Amino acid sequence: MRSRDIDDTVKNVGRRVAELRAKAGLTQEQQAERLGFTLKYLQRIEGGGENLTVRSLVKIAAVFGVPVAELFRTPRTMQAGPGRPRVRVTKGRAKMAR
Repeated sequence: MRSRDIDDTVKNVGRRVAELRAKAGLTQEQQAERLGFTLKYLQRIEGGGENLTVRSLVKIAAVFGVPVAELFRTPRTMQAGPGRPRVRVTKGRAKMAR
């Protein structure tokens, strides 16, 4: 297996985790708490930056109530959803960045 194939698989699993979380109506913070993961770790998973262990895959699948194989299905979208809007502070007040 080529290195690029491995990277694509890691990214696809991360996207599936994000899709399943969104389908469950959970925020990243809520999902991280349910899994016992830090928020940063879950963000790296969903962003395709973590090569998960079998233990982590089983744990994630169990929390979603799906078989582990479900995490390897092709994600519906290859793009990550929008993150939180950037906030800029001007003269002591926070404003949404456009």
